[in-house]
Amino acid sequence: MPAEVAPEPASGTPTTSDPADSNSSDNLQYYGSRSRWQLLDFRELWRYRELLWMLAVRDIKVRYRQTLIGVAWVVLNPLAMGTIFVVFFSLLGQQPAPEGVPYTLILLCGLVLWQLFATIFAQASASLVANHYLIGKVYFPRLLLPLGVAIPSLVDFTIALLLPGALMVYYGVVPSWGIVLLPVFVLLTVAAALALGIWFSALNALYRDAGMLVPLLVQLGFFLSPVVYVTKGLIPETWRPVLALNPMVGAIEGFRWSLLGYGQPPVGSLLIGSAVTLLALLTGLFYFRRIERFLADRI
Repeated sequence: MPAEVAPEPASGTPTTSDPADSNSSDNLQYYGSRSRWQLLDFRELWRYRELLWMLAVRDIKVRYRQTLIGVAWVVLNPLAMGTIFVVFFSLLGQQPAPEGVPYTLILLCGLVLWQLFATIFAQASASLVANHYLIGKVYFPRLLLPLGVAIPSLVDFTIALLLPGALMVYYGVVPSWGIVLLPVFVLLTVAAALALGIWFSALNALYRDAGMLVPLLVQLGFFLSPVVYVTKGLIPETWRPVLALNPMVGAIEGFRWSLLGYGQPPVGSLLIGSAVTLLALLTGLFYFRRIERFLADRI
């Protein structure tokens, strides 16, 4: 009679075997079932932290392998986009931002932060499908795959941030005390991108149509977010609370305020956007946990 093969662990909380039992191995661990309402197992994620780092390093190496200018593409992308919009609005004789701060700086701040959001969202959405060969071979927390794309994107963001920094020196713009809150707006951007990325990674693993929606959503979000314009300079006041449902509205406005000292801190937009991000993250984690159990059979 063939020996029974132990099933893949349910990634619940491990319990070590009783040391008093002479028949048990010191390295043997037993996995109990996880509660359906447990969205995150931080101890499990911490136990696989080295795998998370390996996935991030692999993505960085693959991204810039066999490229001529390497990480310079991170700076060239917002620089090219910024040049196009500056020329476009100059030809129209209009500027979608109030006077006071050079429009080039306002534009580049929005482009750099949007590039961070779009990259994490797109890559996290495709992470499960792109790594399906790993999912079917070995057990690890599947959540590491969408989470792992955030680290290379943050490295790119740090490099791209040198571009508006250099222009701030050129224009003589000195940041105010609000720059200490800069990580808060970056964290909100990463959280919003991961919230959507976790949702769409699970959907894309079951229905490939979801992956086709991601580029469309990125394009729509670009124009629904104040990337190339300032909300107060273009959006009527009655529509601003509706627009603030997009978490990137508060993140971009706050990012500009903290880095350039431009305008006032967008408290209202931040509160609304943070609430929407939290809701999307919690529901995304719940749905991800539900499909994780049979993911290896369906992907």
